[in-house]
Amino acid sequence: MSPHHSSSGGPWPPLRPSKRSKLRNGTFVIPTTGERSRRQFTLRHPPSIAGSHGGDDASDAASSYSRRGLARTFKRASQVPLESILALFKFLGTPKGRGVLKCTLAYVLGSLMTFVPPFAEFLGKPDGKHVTATITVYFHPSRTAGSMIQAVLIAFSAALYAGLISVLSMATSVLFGSVLDAPTVAFSLILIVFVGGGFGFIGWVKQRMNNPLVNVGGTLASLAIISVVTKENATFTSIWDNTKLVQVFKMLVIGITCSASVNLLLWRTSARNQLRKSMGSASTSLGDMLSYVTHCFLSGREEEFQSSEFSRAVSVYSSSYTAMTDVLRDAKFEHYFLGHERIYQLDKAVYKSIETLAQSIGGLRSAANTQFALLHESEQMSSVLTMSPGNASSPSAVLSPASPLLSRSLSNTLRSGQDRNHVLSAIHEVLDESASDSDRPGGRRHRATRSNSVPNTAYPTAKMHAFRTSSEIFELFIALLGPSMKSLAYTLSEILREPVFGSAPDYEVTINGNFRTSLLDALSLFNDSRANALNELYKIIELGRPSYSDSLKADFEEVAAACGHFSFSLQTFGEEMSKYLDVLDDLKHAAEDGRKQRTWGWLCFWRSDRTHLFSRPALPLPYEDPERENLLGPTPAPVRGIRRSQLPQGIPSTMTAHRDTYSWQAAADVNKTTMVLAQNLLRFFRRCGRDDVRFGLKVGIGAMLWAMFAFIPATRPTYAHWRGEWGLLSFMIVCSMTVGASNTTGIARFIGTLFGVSLFLINWLISGGNAIVLCALGACVAFYNFDLIVAKGKAPLGRMTLLAYNVSALYAYSLSQSVEDDDDDEGGLTPWIGEIALHRSVAVTVGIIWGLIVCRLIWPISARKKFKEGLSVLYLQMGLIWKRGPLAILLRSDCTRSYLKTGEQAALQRYASRLETLRLAAAGEFELRGPFPSAACGRILASTNRILDAFYAMSLVTQRKGHMSEGERELLLFTAKERAVLCERICHVFQVLASSLMLEYPLTESIPSITNSRDRLLAKIFHSSSSSSSSSTAPPSSSADAAARLLVQRDSSEVAVQKLGQWAKTGRIPVEERDYALLYAYALVTGQVAEELKVVEREIENLYGVLDEEVNLLE
Repeated sequence: MSPHHSSSGGPWPPLRPSKRSKLRNGTFVIPTTGERSRRQFTLRHPPSIAGSHGGDDASDAASSYSRRGLARTFKRASQVPLESILALFKFLGTPKGRGVLKCTLAYVLGSLMTFVPPFAEFLGKPDGKHVTATITVYFHPSRTAGSMIQAVLIAFSAALYAGLISVLSMATSVLFGSVLDAPTVAFSLILIVFVGGGFGFIGWVKQRMNNPLVNVGGTLASLAIISVVTKENATFTSIWDNTKLVQVFKMLVIGITCSASVNLLLWRTSARNQLRKSMGSASTSLGDMLSYVTHCFLSGREEEFQSSEFSRAVSVYSSSYTAMTDVLRDAKFEHYFLGHERIYQLDKAVYKSIETLAQSIGGLRSAANTQFALLHESEQMSSVLTMSPGNASSPSAVLSPASPLLSRSLSNTLRSGQDRNHVLSAIHEVLDESASDSDRPGGRRHRATRSNSVPNTAYPTAKMHAFRTSSEIFELFIALLGPSMKSLAYTLSEILREPVFGSAPDYEVTINGNFRTSLLDALSLFNDSRANALNELYKIIELGRPSYSDSLKADFEEVAAACGHFSFSLQTFGEEMSKYLDVLDDLKHAAEDGRKQRTWGWLCFWRSDRTHLFSRPALPLPYEDPERENLLGPTPAPVRGIRRSQLPQGIPSTMTAHRDTYSWQAAADVNKTTMVLAQNLLRFFRRCGRDDVRFGLKVGIGAMLWAMFAFIPATRPTYAHWRGEWGLLSFMIVCSMTVGASNTTGIARFIGTLFGVSLFLINWLISGGNAIVLCALGACVAFYNFDLIVAKGKAPLGRMTLLAYNVSALYAYSLSQSVEDDDDDEGGLTPWIGEIALHRSVAVTVGIIWGLIVCRLIWPISARKKFKEGLSVLYLQMGLIWKRGPLAILLRSDCTRSYLKTGEQAALQRYASRLETLRLAAAGEFELRGPFPSAACGRILASTNRILDAFYAMSLVTQRKGHMSEGERELLLFTAKERAVLCERICHVFQVLASSLMLEYPLTESIPSITNSRDRLLAKIFHSSSSSSSSSTAPPSSSADAAARLLVQRDSSEVAVQKLGQWAKTGRIPVEERDYALLYAYALVTGQVAEELKVVEREIENLYGVLDEEVNLLE
């Protein structure tokens, strides 16, 4: 019995949906074998069953005081140490635990240069042998082999730079101090050129590269320069003495050798294998996300997006993507070192393909969210209708043709959580395929034909009634296309879940040869079913067009957009999957060839077309068609976004350049010579005002002001007594790009200094200065702090703790071994550990404070300001991109192309990710105006990222095929005016929001509305559809009139011809229903952008307020 034939006296809707309304299982392709099947399957996964915890708390509390309870309590207490030991051994078996062990071993080896007399004699008599252990802390071995290769290169580059500065400073001191007898000139040159310029260049490189290893290399170079230039007396007395310089280079070589040896010989970690492992886990999580998103769309249950299973899949992908991004560069060093340049390019292509698949899933999720929003609107309308008297008693009253605005009552089931599965009665998965087939007329024939097509009897009442609500159209769409969508999603998700990389440790490519044919077969089935389903859907919709009310017209267009966009996005995902399989297949063959043939083209420095280790142009990928690129005309230069290591600049140079020149251009009579001179000077100052240059200058100035106390005769004793060199090193470590980052690291390093000095006092008192005991206790200290660095992610705290411990404990022991220095003020052979701890802690603390003062007072770079400017510039750029017209660009070429330039989407997303870094840094900045609104800015960034996903989804829509149909082009011209107004309105809103963010001004209540412009576009689309459909229902009076009614009439003007070219000329082209899909998708994406802009608008209003008409601004 059909659910639509219930008696008037029974409940509505029926409490139990009919079997006929269940979602059937269509023909699907088994990806591993390529076979077609119709057996039972589901996209849902059984939830993990958590272990139940029985027992009553009260009874447990009562029994704990009994004899048996006390015995059990004592037993548990005695098991705590054993459980802790077992947990420790379990941790040491993990990759992070092994990394901590490796770091501890390397540190012990480095500390032996201080504790073992032969090793200490090899390093020479001067003190400072603890630097060897410090090098193993900064260049620790808990990293991949590729990262270790990079660390070695950076370390030796830093050593060469430090040696150059040290030698030149010493030569300058000897030349001007001894030969020319001008020590004041010598000290001034050393301070300005070698201290200010040398440390300033280190700061510039650190900011420019923004790489953790480069920062460590800068710290190492600073340590070497400080030890030779400011601490030793050779530079001050203008005497050539390279003893300390040789010792520093020895310690560098030994420290790097210890770390590299432990890294490569003990539990070696390969970045290539980690990359493959992360790719495998990312692929599996994408398969899970795809199945969840598709099932949510088919079931209409939005709450499944908040389920723990879906959140776990998203979390796994996020962590895997982060790991892939982190180890990709390390894998590059390994591949290039082994001569596998081609394999690296394909590994990177796989990474890019996975990134594209994730973006496609974002488009699918956006389409599903649109479905939920439309269903909520249907729920609200149904709730209003059921409040009217006499409209909720029976379905016959609701479905009466005399009430065109009424709809079938769904309010009860929509409001009820337990009956939410009754919302769309045609979209539930069938639990018993045989039963559903036997109940359906023609079920045996349907099984025999193994087809996904849906007979007309699948929705028996569709032709009897016109649609009244959005949910009814969704029901029909899912009934028609749901089985094929479910089948394609199953095939795609199973391909993603199937491991394409082998097991550890090699992770060789083991892609199944049937995946490609299975995917193509599944896409073919889906395309056929999609075309048939859309045709059937359009035919049924046409039946009720004459009775539709105006309030339902825009809703129907949005529903059609959501349905068509989701099905198209799923098809696009399958096409992207095909490219993904192409890259994997090519990677498999390249890996097999790489074992036989290796190339080191990056070493051929004499070749003009050589490629080197740090930059290499991308090789052509297997799925790229050069002939198609030629059809698109000359390829524009790709948009290069900011580097992964670069922070947003804020106001771009293109805007500042125009701002600096418009006054000269507007002037009537100007002196050309004066204008050119002024422009050149201004251009020079602009270059000096760049963030990286200013940061380098202020680092150099701060270091010069600190180091000058080492060259002034009156202050040098104080500088030496309080160990000013360690304060200068702390200053170099604390100086960060933004004030917030400096505050964050400064606090962590201050705590680490106190912690390290405290550990030194405790260990020295326990060991009594014994080398063996002190070495063992130092290993325990190193193990704990390396756990903070490697496992806990608190690198500044752990490094500063070990640095403070080294300069105290290892220095005190070397002092007791009769070294050559001037440290008699700290006890000599019997060290005064209290004085040593005090001097180091005070020097480091004052250096940290000095670094914070310099970062705050000298050209402060505020993360708040950078975030505000960067977000405003991003909104301006997004507005300008949308103003191009995502569909207008299609009229300027004979084939479809994206309105986004090559690399523009990646540049936008990278810029947004850099803004997130600034947001986190801004949280550490303290201002009198109050704390930074990190939560609100985070929500604004989240909405911005969703808008970027919508941008990408629209880009995929415009590139879906090679050529547009004549009907699509005709519709684009028919709606050109409305779309142009809508694009301008969206661009205007972007500019208004950007201005408010930049100036921190409140918004007004008269923000331009995007919804009105979008509604006019939807009305124009519906007018076009109804004009075309009415011609098929009305009797033609003549052949000319019939032809005219079948065509979309389009006005033409000279302006349109000038803007759009030959396509804007008057013409009459027949338009089919499928030609509306492009406009439907455009309407859907613009709706998503409009909703997210409203969210951003509300957040800005909450931050800065709203101006009303009564406010007085003229003060």
